Amino acid sequence: MSGADRAGAPLAALRQLARSGPAPAVGERCDMCAAGLPAAHSHVVDLHSRALLCACRPCYLLFTDEHAKLQYRAVPERYLSLPDTTFDEQAWHELQIPVGLAFLFRDSVQDRIVASYPGPAGATEADVPQAAWDRIVAGAPQLAMLRPDVEAVLVRRPARAGDADAPDPGCYLVPVDACYELVGRLRMLWRGIDGGREAHEAMEQFFARVRAFSRPAPPVGAA
Repeated sequence: MSGADRAGAPLAALRQLARSGPAPAVGERCDMCAAGLPAAHSHVVDLHSRALLCACRPCYLLFTDEHAKLQYRAVPERYLSLPDTTFDEQAWHELQIPVGLAFLFRDSVQDRIVASYPGPAGATEADVPQAAWDRIVAGAPQLAMLRPDVEAVLVRRPARAGDADAPDPGCYLVPVDACYELVGRLRMLWRGIDGGREAHEAMEQFFARVRAFSRPAPPVGAA
């Protein structure tokens, strides 16, 4: 039985249960079985389109096996801080990112690292040269624990000489849906060239939440 067939049978059963059960409250619905969803809910990623799909808990749990050859994969919920990892000016130059905030993830279908950063039109993406990524990982081996498609490395540009007001750069491994949540929020608030005061306040609030959720990343090879 193919991966699609294995996923299809449970999904068909879930859809049947949803149809036969009581009508859900008005609001968001699971993109897989149409069950009603609470405001805080999980997501899965379509590996081919990279679209995020809202998922109820039963549907989410169908796709938590990282090694299963399925079209969808559950977005994990871990937040890790990488205090010994910084993207220096050389790394930032190689990434060719024109703003001070970015998240990077691996597209497993196309086998490439993608850098994405927020702006007034949403997320802008750029391919990362593999040699540049390999150099960064060589200096920060904890980055190798990044799970393809579903997690991202969230980074901010380090302060430049004389820039006393620059935020703490920080480096975190986070669920990819959190990054797109930030992108959507900033798109709504963005004003002018650099985003404006409200967008910068939203970024600081987001990083404060990431810091609160994060635990230190385990040593390389431990998880």
